[in-house]
Amino acid sequence: MHTLPSDAPVDAYGTPLIDAGELIPGTRVLIKDETRYASGSHKEPAARAVVRRAAADGHHRVVIATCGNYGRAMAMACASAGMACTVVLPEGWSDGGAFMRAAGADVHLVPGSYEDAVDASRRLALADGSVDGNVDGPYVDAVLAGHGVVAQALHQELGEPPAALWIPVGNGTTIIAVHRRLGDLGWSVPIHGVGSAANNPVVTSWPGAYRTLPPEDVVTTDHNQPLVNWHALQGPEAMAAVADSGGAVHGVDDDELRAAAALLAERGAHPTAAGSVALAGLLRHARTTELAGTHVVLLSGR
Repeated sequence: MHTLPSDAPVDAYGTPLIDAGELIPGTRVLIKDETRYASGSHKEPAARAVVRRAAADGHHRVVIATCGNYGRAMAMACASAGMACTVVLPEGWSDGGAFMRAAGADVHLVPGSYEDAVDASRRLALADGSVDGNVDGPYVDAVLAGHGVVAQALHQELGEPPAALWIPVGNGTTIIAVHRRLGDLGWSVPIHGVGSAANNPVVTSWPGAYRTLPPEDVVTTDHNQPLVNWHALQGPEAMAAVADSGGAVHGVDDDELRAAAALLAERGAHPTAAGSVALAGLLRHARTTELAGTHVVLLSGR
């Protein structure tokens, strides 16, 4: 087995590709560790792209809702560009906004779910000089371009398409972006989305038509927080991207998240349990399906 230490050199896009060898017999597993960005979030390139657009359009504040990852990334991106940042976070989620405040963001805590935070952020974004920087807001094209950076990095590093790519599912944004960018690059790669079982409508709807979940039915824990939605903002488009790629959507539970995080720690990667969800999905799938070739796993947050 070949592994890289936690201080492994990063690629031109900011994150390393760790060879986990035959973590699954007969299958080569590569770990794309997107937690190595300064914010600890794979959403950092998207946040940077939104901030560049906002500045070019004359805005002086970006307003977003977050479960934690996007907020950390946006707070740091805004600080680097001298842009004001407002982050709306559900009460009791993530670190309560401590990281974002330390990076200079204004943090608003709201009762309820992520979807409640999105609604509150939309209202705040109406203030003069502010702009909605949410993943489905007016800068969605910048968000998708930023998230597509990882596909460009894999294309550069691997030279040939892998057998499959495993991506976390929250709102579905990363899946859409990666699928589009892979198509631009001429790569056909099955995309497997992985989310919290029973707590995300992309997971519960697959392979049928997209349906939101009753808000009271989703269960948020310390381990699954960034993965939980009763309405995935770009869920239908993400499901269409997965289907077009020839992949599938999978659900995992908290025990599987923790087990995947422990395996990753042994290989020099240290995401949160939720950040380990893509590997948890691959491991679950491998228990019932014979796999071969190279499978790339995207880690999303630490």
